[in-house]
Amino acid sequence: MKQKIVSADELAAIADQLRAQNKRLVFTNGCFDLLHVGHVRYLEAARALGDALAVGVNGDESVRALKGDGRPLNNENDRAAVLAALETVDYVVVFPELRATALLKRVRPSVYVKGGDYRLETLNAEEREALQQCGADIRIVPFEPGYSTSRLIARIELTQ
Repeated sequence: MKQKIVSADELAAIADQLRAQNKRLVFTNGCFDLLHVGHVRYLEAARALGDALAVGVNGDESVRALKGDGRPLNNENDRAAVLAALETVDYVVVFPELRATALLKRVRPSVYVKGGDYRLETLNAEEREALQQCGADIRIVPFEPGYSTSRLIARIELTQ
């Protein structure tokens, strides 16, 4: 069984191998703190856009900076393991920075995917530039309305 949780260098080598075989590596990233059906559908849609799906997972400190105190609920290793357990996901890499820019420059995916809560104009400018430099196809997949980790947390807090 292949190792799904990989380092940035390992993922870059995998991306190079796929390119050499004329295959497309799809890349997406996020916190993925509490996995829900919206995430699953999003990852399935992303995977359908290429030959392999890699998911970049924000490290714990970057999640805290992005989402605030009390987050993440699950540590980076646990979040990576849950994503790696999904059949749809081929590779998972944890990155410590707030933005995936350095990872994108290193891996140079064929396709980059974000959810419908983003638009091309709202992507981080440095990430967008890194993707344009490597020729990645930037795709926005439809947002699954009604599903969010923040909403789940709020519902859990209401029941306590």
